[in-house]
Amino acid sequence: MAVDTAQQLYDKAQAAAAAAQQSADAAHSYAAQLADLAGAGAHAASGGAIDPFVFRLAIFAMAVFVGYYVVWSVTPALHTPLMSVTNAVSSVIVVGALLLIGVDTGEGHAAGAWAARIFGFFALILASVNIFGGFLVTERMLSMYKKKG
Repeated sequence: MAVDTAQQLYDKAQAAAAAAQQSADAAHSYAAQLADLAGAGAHAASGGAIDPFVFRLAIFAMAVFVGYYVVWSVTPALHTPLMSVTNAVSSVIVVGALLLIGVDTGEGHAAGAWAARIFGFFALILASVNIFGGFLVTERMLSMYKKKG
């Protein structure tokens, strides 16, 4: 069984990082194209009277309301599975935020790159708070079922 040298491991890590960078760039490109297409479609559907940013903001506001009512309308028996799902979603947000913070977008978009990094940093903090709070609440709920004494 052949053991890789440090240089071979380094080369493999660089190849994996380059592949991840290409995947992140492709995902960013697809998401931007999809958002632009949805915004342009809504803009065209309204006859050009409403800016596509307003539609994106409306989708975000609806997502906030739906999330709020989903979380507060769930029975207590389903809170733990729901919390597990939100922790999974938060882990995806953490990965996206880390990509935003760490990926270099080039020199042509310096102001946009800093804004993306700042929003990524805030998303990372909020998702971390959500994950940590989920673990604390789960620990508290599990301690309620332990025998006292």
